[in-house]
Amino acid sequence: MGFTIVGIREMRSGSRRRGRASECTAAAEFTGLWGWEVVPGARAAAGVCSCGRADCGAPGAHPLLFATRVPAGATLDEVTAVWQGIPGASIMLPVGRAFDVIEVAEAAGRRALVRLERMGLPLGPVIATPDGRAQFLVAPGAAAELPQSLYRMGWDDPSALDLRGLGPGAYVTAPPSDRGGLGAARWLRAPALDSATNPPAARLLLGTLAYVAHRSRL
Repeated sequence: MGFTIVGIREMRSGSRRRGRASECTAAAEFTGLWGWEVVPGARAAAGVCSCGRADCGAPGAHPLLFATRVPAGATLDEVTAVWQGIPGASIMLPVGRAFDVIEVAEAAGRRALVRLERMGLPLGPVIATPDGRAQFLVAPGAAAELPQSLYRMGWDDPSALDLRGLGPGAYVTAPPSDRGGLGAARWLRAPALDSATNPPAARLLLGTLAYVAHRSRL
């Protein structure tokens, strides 16, 4: 089955009429429209992780190691075939390939997002996690450069800002999946064709994010 932009929009409209979009449809949108790889992730209930490990350090917040990764460009049929083998798996996105992530407290992230939109700066998708974080998707490489970038702006310690970068090896939970049994991840700013496939350079956002994070900490 091929994937087209029109086809995805039709599926999204139909999903809304049914009341909710299936995670298979959402995952196929990520692979087919935005060009992101997706990974089936664990779920958690009452603190117990579906990975089966009693000593799991991140219940419901990590990829399933035995699951098949679904590459960018995969069709809905291909995504469905993977998820049928792992019913109930969450959708996770690998960081460091199509994008890195700059993460701040959600309250600070919301205020920064308003400022950035008023300034007319380019923005990518932004995820709100159920544990109160805002994750700004930015161009790859940002996480490794974050400490030096902040230092050049006059900020000595990213941890003092409650601001951190996620790069290669990290994963984020994609909406509408549950994370850690705490609730669903959701979009503060949903993906769009001009931003998901070409996320902004972190330097365009970092000054505002750092300033608002600092003011929030005060």
